[in-house]
Amino acid sequence: MSDALLFHKTYSHPTSKEWVVFVHGAGGSSSIWFKQIKAYKAHFNLLLVDLRGHGKSNQLLKELIANHYTFKSVTLDVLKVLDHLKIQSAHFVGMSLGTIIVRNLAEMAGHRVRTMVLGGAITRLNTRSQLLVKLGNLSKHILPYMWLYSLFAYIVMPQRSQKESRHLFIREAKRLCQKEFKRWFVLAAEVNPLMRYFKEKDLPIPTLYLMGARDYMFIQPVKEMVAVHRTSELREIPDCGHVCNVEQPDVFNQHSIEFIKRHTH
Repeated sequence: MSDALLFHKTYSHPTSKEWVVFVHGAGGSSSIWFKQIKAYKAHFNLLLVDLRGHGKSNQLLKELIANHYTFKSVTLDVLKVLDHLKIQSAHFVGMSLGTIIVRNLAEMAGHRVRTMVLGGAITRLNTRSQLLVKLGNLSKHILPYMWLYSLFAYIVMPQRSQKESRHLFIREAKRLCQKEFKRWFVLAAEVNPLMRYFKEKDLPIPTLYLMGARDYMFIQPVKEMVAVHRTSELREIPDCGHVCNVEQPDVFNQHSIEFIKRHTH
């Protein structure tokens, strides 16, 4: 294993001791948080990471790329950055597939996670999304990946109001190479078994789910998850789809910052 670190960026707060770590989803990069930085850095220290193969981590990590990614290896990448920066514990904000990495990090190193804010959370792939993943898996060697990715973006974010999020994700995904896309795609198969385990295991970490009311593919499983977990709460954002931090940034920032502040010592 090399000592290569994920590309990361920090913003220091003059007085706060609290850290907030932002974890983007598949095909994105830390640039998806551009509507959060100003609001958040007024209260906390911030750490933004580009996951392996994404954003500015794509060149850097060529040497540690194995043929197969697991959620564990991708999560360990993030932990290495925390160790490097000597951040003992932090609040984590994840988006889309990034929420699984945050949840996995809480599983692997719970003492380091103060709170979790899970936006557009993926807690289970429903029949439609499973079918999509199967189709994608069958055709990933035949179809150009950008074609596949654009199709996914349209299915997950179909409304006109989601145009900005869709374009943002498609633009970021263009920076992924075909090989990289396939590796991340294979991870999708891990989602349901992992999530079944997460659903059964309630962690004692305060968790806020922020979901667009129109996030049709993912909102129902989140409601089921919150119903069985004592430390979780759900905020639905009206007139909003999957990428709620981009579509309704003010609402996202307000609820998430209030939540984190409520749980800081």
